[in-house]
Amino acid sequence: MNSGTHDLPKPPWLRLRLPSGPAYERVRGLIAAGGLHTVCQEARCPNAWECFSRQTATFLILGGCCTRDCRFCNVPSGVPLPPDPDEPRRVAEAAGLLGLEHVVVTSVTRDDLPDGGASHFAAAIRAIRERLPSARVEVLIPDFAGDPKALATVVAAGPDVLNHNLETVARLYPRVRPQAGYRRSLELLERAGRLDAALPTKSGLMLGLGETREEVLQAIGDLRRAGCRLLTLGQYLRPSPRHLPVTRYLPPEAFDLLKEQALAMGFDAVASAPLVRSSYRAGESFRTLPSKGYQQHRTVKEGFHGKAE
Repeated sequence: MNSGTHDLPKPPWLRLRLPSGPAYERVRGLIAAGGLHTVCQEARCPNAWECFSRQTATFLILGGCCTRDCRFCNVPSGVPLPPDPDEPRRVAEAAGLLGLEHVVVTSVTRDDLPDGGASHFAAAIRAIRERLPSARVEVLIPDFAGDPKALATVVAAGPDVLNHNLETVARLYPRVRPQAGYRRSLELLERAGRLDAALPTKSGLMLGLGETREEVLQAIGDLRRAGCRLLTLGQYLRPSPRHLPVTRYLPPEAFDLLKEQALAMGFDAVASAPLVRSSYRAGESFRTLPSKGYQQHRTVKEGFHGKAE
């Protein structure tokens, strides 16, 4: 396993043909016109071209500057601006113009805010519900520094899926996510399940940072024991020379085997492939969930009477 600082040559299965065309340009134009951010662009997601061409995007709220400096992430770190109170409305407007059926909202980490930005997430969920009553809303949240009240604020707003990425195995946390905590992330997922047992929780791991297969299986098992139902597994790709190097590129068959093992542990849906990311084709993963409890989750939220699947 290569532990050096030089890039490994990319294997053939990571070479993408980039789509383009009117749909791609329309999404990019709407995002720019609304003064919005997407994780697709900020994190240099390899699927950005495909997703934009399919008229989908993952909205990045609370600005484009993060208060943490994870060594795998391309989102800039520094001192962010105050939250824009009009941003939730603009996100909902863009989602409506795109006609989205499954809206994914994530954010930078905002340790500078008293609630970590939880109230902003809740405002975005409510704005999307008002603009697109039949759409599903998935949130990919930070850890809110372990604040249970902040998590409760988001859960009470009634998302359809709550996603929080574990990202890597326990041993690598000090190197990969020095300002986060492995146990803290697992506790967040457990707490979300206690707050709303019908709310599907989701998480993801990046592979190729130096983890062993045994450590990956341990992390997957820890997520399942924390009540996580949806799982994504993808290949880590180095955004720039200042980020952590890739130690190995897992072949597609390795991801296929991990998917089988995760499903055997009891996950309801697993997306596992080199180019899978946490919000890639998120609506498709949601539709694979068992109907009991999940698809009807939104109808039992107080004050919400939108169409359920």
